[in-house]
Amino acid sequence: MQEFESITGLWSWSELCSALGVPSTDGPDVSRVVVDSRQVRPGDLFLALPGDPGPRFNPSHRTNNDGHDYMDDALQKGAVGVLGVRPPTATGAPFLKVEDTYDALWTLGSAARARLSGPVIAVTGSSGKTTAKAFLTHALQAYSPPGSFNNHIGVPLALINAPHQANAYVFEIGTSHPGEILPLAEMAKPDFAMVLNVHTAHVGNFPSWEDLKLEKLSIFKALSDSSKAVSEVSLGVSHGWTFGQAEHADGYLQEISGNRAMMQLRDESVTFSVPAGGTHRALTACATVLMTKLVTGSVKGAIAMPDTLVPAGRGSENWLRGGSLVVLDDSYNANPQSMKAALTAFGERTDVNRRMALIGEMLELGDEAQSAHLELAPVLRHFDHVICVGEGTRLLATELGASWYQEATDEVLDYVCQHVDGWLGEQTGSAETKQAEGVVVKGSNRVFWSKQFVQKLLKRLG
Repeated sequence: MQEFESITGLWSWSELCSALGVPSTDGPDVSRVVVDSRQVRPGDLFLALPGDPGPRFNPSHRTNNDGHDYMDDALQKGAVGVLGVRPPTATGAPFLKVEDTYDALWTLGSAARARLSGPVIAVTGSSGKTTAKAFLTHALQAYSPPGSFNNHIGVPLALINAPHQANAYVFEIGTSHPGEILPLAEMAKPDFAMVLNVHTAHVGNFPSWEDLKLEKLSIFKALSDSSKAVSEVSLGVSHGWTFGQAEHADGYLQEISGNRAMMQLRDESVTFSVPAGGTHRALTACATVLMTKLVTGSVKGAIAMPDTLVPAGRGSENWLRGGSLVVLDDSYNANPQSMKAALTAFGERTDVNRRMALIGEMLELGDEAQSAHLELAPVLRHFDHVICVGEGTRLLATELGASWYQEATDEVLDYVCQHVDGWLGEQTGSAETKQAEGVVVKGSNRVFWSKQFVQKLLKRLG
């Protein structure tokens, strides 16, 4: 998890006491609130969370770790105080006692929202949330939290650590189980909200795709003005504004050519940049143009967005060896739709000669997992080499006659590097005429991203 910036005087001790409803005491100002003792810096308040939040929340994994066991470590690293159910061993340390630290986290999140001065935009969807957040942050010159703070811990932390004043605020809200989005949206109290798409990501935790769709759309229930909703046109939302590739959309994406696109925004024709290209990012950029128009009355901030806005792991490009090799890192997450979109876009590039795809399994697809992986076969047949990783890709590898590995180990790194080195050794012609070789890495977070696979690959190939 990435770290928030420190903001001098973000919270006074008396403000914290008042928000939490605990007896007011003298204490220091706080520059950040953190829940990971490894990230503590001088000036922080350390909030001690148990690794198992109980039945209220659905973390990706539960542990026996308890933040209370790391209070003294946090104080030694410079924390100016701690918040917990029980005090630290260190006597005399500023301490805020509460009955439940998850309740305290959410209480502070709600109190923090009340202090924000600019319009708040909340974004959800099966894919593209973090990219949309980056696009909107640039277009609106807004504040947004680092990384993907979009769950039961991340959203309140994002609110708590936000500056009091900004042109606008952009927050992600995610879900993997029913009933998660609306409580988070009610805490964030968005002035505007966006649903980018609804794919089959996490559908294994829902009775049906329709239930997943309703979960995503529940973000709009937190709006005080339903006309400030933005959604992809195929979702069929009857209020607010729509975007997409249908002519009846309010923001109609008409044409895409490389890193440029054209849309019809009701009676206004808009040409805009698409950072890193691709139809899936063009749709996100289209939604950004529309939302920017709603928030500011102008599309100006959204029409010229640089490629650097694409976050690491979500389609970011890495050019190596003097432009002879491009590694596309799309390893942060994956679902059937985003997988096909990324592979199709990479396969259509004219600046790449041979192409290698490292395909990680897509998780949380329930009964659709096997068919969803096999449906990738047609697009992957256009690649020169395919490597599949994870149990879910075993049948896909058999179908393609591709290499298969259980996990993204050093053995996979060795295999990729040897193959790429062979390609580069075969290149002929001048630097001006020869095309680059290409590698795309795509899979669910736990396959590549959590193992820092692409960083290791780049280091080896660089």
